[in-house]
Amino acid sequence: MDTGVPAAWAAGDEVCGLSYSTVKEARWTSSRWPEGHRQAGVSFTVHKILAGITDEQERFAAIATPPEGRARWSADEARRRVGRQVEHPITPQEKVSAIHTLARDEDVAATVTSDFLRRPAVVSQVKEEDRVRVVEELTRDETVAAKVTTGLLRRPDVAFRAMSDDTARHQVNHAQVERGRQAREDFEETSPVAPAIRAIDRSVEFLDLVTACHAFVAASGRVVPGLRDRQLGDDERTIVHENVARVRATLDWIETAVDTGKVDVDGELARLLQGE
Repeated sequence: MDTGVPAAWAAGDEVCGLSYSTVKEARWTSSRWPEGHRQAGVSFTVHKILAGITDEQERFAAIATPPEGRARWSADEARRRVGRQVEHPITPQEKVSAIHTLARDEDVAATVTSDFLRRPAVVSQVKEEDRVRVVEELTRDETVAAKVTTGLLRRPDVAFRAMSDDTARHQVNHAQVERGRQAREDFEETSPVAPAIRAIDRSVEFLDLVTACHAFVAASGRVVPGLRDRQLGDDERTIVHENVARVRATLDWIETAVDTGKVDVDGELARLLQGE
């Protein structure tokens, strides 16, 4: 059946320097602008862009009404009218959209992001929650996270603020205990002298416990006299009472461990020790 399409176009070749898709697009654009609605002095490109306005009356009214302050339509103004990306961005949002388009390739996006993060002035303008989110994304890898955390905790102010968080402090304490446990297990499994020093270990544990008790008593002896004639506020008293409750629970735990050898803690004691 004869479709009226030259064989070369049907095969995807050019005829008279024009591809079939180009001619098809031109015919469609022309169909959207009947005689009497085409604007003299307005480029075919603008007609093609505004042809995307679905409503016919709105389309005809739009091309006859250039943007405020403009004598005629430009291609970028037409793109703005139909919500398409402009070729020459002006507003911040248009520039952001252009950057997103150029950075669709993952390698390009990675390179651009790395370059931006090297610019302190750029990073300083990013919202705090967004910066936190970026750091979290970049540290999903455990090795990277460990290196970053180690570096940050070497900064005194950062370490102080981090340890002010009960959960973070508990996790650090837990990690230290776990690291010590693993080191001890490795020593007992691999060292030929482990059996000989197990008895000494008991003495060391005893000394550590006595030292901890002595340190607490000595610290209290220095601090408590300073409260003479000083009335603490309600919040301060509440905090002290909460910590005293933790100390009492810990002392009970110590006595139980010393008398029975059982060091397990129940749920309530565990919550007290964790400050919950």
